[in-house]
Amino acid sequence: MSENSGIGNGFVPSGQLQFGVFFQGVNSGTVWKAAESGSQTDFESFRHLAQTAERGLFAAFFLGEGLRLREHLGRPHALDVAGRPDAQTMLAALAAVTNKIGLVATQNTTYNDPAHLAHRLASLDLLSGGRAAWNIVTTDNAWTGENFRRGGYLDHADRYRHAEAFVETAKLVWDSWEPDAIASSETAPAWLAPGAVRPVGHKGQHYSVDYAPRLPASGQHRPILFQAGDSPEGRDFAARQADVIFSAHPALEAALTFRRDIVARTVNAGRGPNDVQIMPASEFILGATAKEAAEKKAWVRSLQIGPQQAIAYLEQFWGRELSAYDPDGPLPDIDPVVAETSETRGSGFHGAKARQLADQWRAEALDKGLSIRQFVSSRTSRVDATFSGSYTEVADKLAGYAATGAVDGFNISPWLVPTGLDEIVNHLVPELQARGVYPTEYAGSTLREHLGLPVPRRADAGPSNGGGETDGGGETAADVRLELAARSLHL
Repeated sequence: MSENSGIGNGFVPSGQLQFGVFFQGVNSGTVWKAAESGSQTDFESFRHLAQTAERGLFAAFFLGEGLRLREHLGRPHALDVAGRPDAQTMLAALAAVTNKIGLVATQNTTYNDPAHLAHRLASLDLLSGGRAAWNIVTTDNAWTGENFRRGGYLDHADRYRHAEAFVETAKLVWDSWEPDAIASSETAPAWLAPGAVRPVGHKGQHYSVDYAPRLPASGQHRPILFQAGDSPEGRDFAARQADVIFSAHPALEAALTFRRDIVARTVNAGRGPNDVQIMPASEFILGATAKEAAEKKAWVRSLQIGPQQAIAYLEQFWGRELSAYDPDGPLPDIDPVVAETSETRGSGFHGAKARQLADQWRAEALDKGLSIRQFVSSRTSRVDATFSGSYTEVADKLAGYAATGAVDGFNISPWLVPTGLDEIVNHLVPELQARGVYPTEYAGSTLREHLGLPVPRRADAGPSNGGGETDGGGETAADVRLELAARSLHL
């Protein structure tokens, strides 16, 4: 075992793994050209995936969501899967056709209002019987902001400060009803006990709230919080606020290093060493034998990055049409027309120094003898995020993760919709169960129970200070009083 295996700070590995399924929004990983592929927008595709995942005892069904279609040279990017139905609308529909699996909605702190989003998430949580979760994301770019009345108003340095104020305000909304707020008998003098609801207040630079929450808590008390930021600020934010991190570190050594870092940050934030779980993004390409899995992987890669996709990938960095170049020939010998790439295709393309990168890529492709298509495939196919092999080989490898405590599970992005989980549930899950590292039944009825997470402490009765978010006059949220039970809510 490596020197990184000893995690320390009181962390105790559970020896177990959980699975989640990540139904992506805009993406290039989903194979849509294959005859086996179904619709990316019909409810049937979502239903099949969610019910298959539940049959396989997956902890959660996770929906990605983008607020604007990505573009290619100023036009909607038509080669990749582009766009999905609203996450909370879809999850509400899935709640009616599932019984146990958690329902995770990606929702943006920059372009929502905290009291309204908290109410919508609380509605999903209550109606699903305590199965809702929120994947917290931030956005600061003006390109996305152009879709909204407010525009791209948030400075990059402020995005986590603003997000923290947002999340703390949401927690106050969720914690505002006393446990015995609702009458337990028809003989009670009122349906809602006077003073049993705490109004929520926040005043800051980006929003102000004076809100009377409208719903009691669910069976899991409040929605589970996922977060995926990987910068130092993002990790600190997760250590303070998140229940689960959707990480970008699936390789074992990197996962152990990441776990150690998160445990240290979590303990420094005054929380327990096991309070934040980690589930890396991953892809599974399996077969009955190693040979079958290798052949399937080659087929999947050929469809994920075809000739058009390979050329389009380079065009994002060159900033110009490259259709005259042969996808099976060398990288373009002309220079990019942009110095730095934009965010219109997403974070993976944003901010790259295009001319410097082109020189590096040409040299690398020449040295390795790679064509455009081969080079792009090597750039886009994350080897460390892909588990490929026979069912027994992959199960043995995953059992090693469980033993070290490097992760709590994996959030699987199926490369095929809607049947991309079938072989995982039918073949891999039984192998993991036989090794004693995967659940054989759901731990309860709520997502919090599935994940083994503690019941959270109620949000502080003090104001939502949001990490010191200030209004234009310098007043902090700590200066704003939060009225408590002394102020009764009259309905």
